[in-house]
Amino acid sequence: MINPIMVASGTFGYAEEFESFVNLNKIGGIITKTVTLESRPGNPPPRIAETSSGMLNSIGLPNVGVEGFIRLKMPFLKKLKTHVFVNVAGKTTEQFSQVVERLDQLETVSGYELNFSCPNVKEGGLSFSSDPNTAERATQLVRKVTQKPIIAKLTPNVTSIGQIGKAVENGGADAVSAVNTFVGLAIDTQTFRPKLATITGGLSGPAIKPIALAKVYELVKSISIPVIGIGGIFSFNDALEYLIVGATAFQIGTANFVNPRVTEQILNDMLLYCENHNINHIEEVIGSIKI
Repeated sequence: MINPIMVASGTFGYAEEFESFVNLNKIGGIITKTVTLESRPGNPPPRIAETSSGMLNSIGLPNVGVEGFIRLKMPFLKKLKTHVFVNVAGKTTEQFSQVVERLDQLETVSGYELNFSCPNVKEGGLSFSSDPNTAERATQLVRKVTQKPIIAKLTPNVTSIGQIGKAVENGGADAVSAVNTFVGLAIDTQTFRPKLATITGGLSGPAIKPIALAKVYELVKSISIPVIGIGGIFSFNDALEYLIVGATAFQIGTANFVNPRVTEQILNDMLLYCENHNINHIEEVIGSIKI
């Protein structure tokens, strides 16, 4: 990629929605909204709730399905010069590979991010990245149908994220992205009801950055493939923390809702930082943490 800046799935639509705000080709990598085998309506509202220094969401992966994605979304994505990674999800391990196999026929797609935080219906609804064996198996099936880069997106809601990272590495993943959202709950004290229709949802935003940073640090020490840091990045200084602990790239998520031009601002600040610190390439700071 031309730079380590990526946008997190589900926060940037299919890129076309942000075309009037930022130069999309200046972003290192665009990760699309999740694509599943069949179209999905998502969860019933309310499915977003603001919290202190963050937000809860329970969107439920609404999307047009893989065939709808190819027909409706790819014509615009084909025009972009930057890398496009498609976020893929499924109800079973087989569905991941089925979606990727269909998408792999498209030259425009640079690679795939596997959404391993969705429930596996064959395993009683547990997320794919809650069990190392399931995560490894799903990755192996996808590896069999593509030679393009595979990024496994991991949930932080596990005992050892390093163990899950090692499993997807063994399964053939080229990188991992971490973390997905933390499980959270918010109550409306006037109605005594949860603020989300699904009761709990995924917590994102600045509130999770210190915890997410620790998870990324754990992964960097546990695996040999690249780690892409996610969680609470609202400025280049936030992103820099992830690079210092060893992430080779980072994804901007919730910040896109607050400031749709944030990616370009972070890029400008990154260039200024390198100039002010006589850094020839941002890679020089990756893993530079002093213990």
